[in-house]
Amino acid sequence: MGLTFIEERVLFSPTIPADVNQLLQAAVAETLVNPSLAESLFLQAQALDYQCLQSYFALYKFYFLKKRLLDAERIVNAGLEEAARQGGFPSDYRHLLQKQQPWNLYDNETGLFYLYTLKALAFIKLRQGLIQEAQLVLSHLTQLDPDDLSGASVIMDLAAGMAE
Repeated sequence: MGLTFIEERVLFSPTIPADVNQLLQAAVAETLVNPSLAESLFLQAQALDYQCLQSYFALYKFYFLKKRLLDAERIVNAGLEEAARQGGFPSDYRHLLQKQQPWNLYDNETGLFYLYTLKALAFIKLRQGLIQEAQLVLSHLTQLDPDDLSGASVIMDLAAGMAE
């Protein structure tokens, strides 16, 4: 592709493949000036390595910032599916219970990605005006992330304020 950068605009995981990182960096650089090109680059990065969780994160953030909430939700759900596949746990957060889980979502990048992406799903639901659905996601997230490593408490406060 021949893209080169003086500095990275976003620091992704140190384990991100270099070619995926290069596409994501180019996409981030184009987000404000050429959103169509940015979207194309984000999609290319994801197609290049669908196992790279950072490409899901970057793409759902892009769609969210562009107020394309249905697209953001679709990518969030795909990211949750891929993280669960990689982590060997059920992708449906409603089937995950902290007291029963044989895995620790805090122990690795995949589990943490899952928690942060679940928080993103709740925020997207709030932005869609689906307060009860957001609260359902958040109630499960509280069980999965009792130490609030994902920062979901901020979204919980927003949901509580919107419900009043």
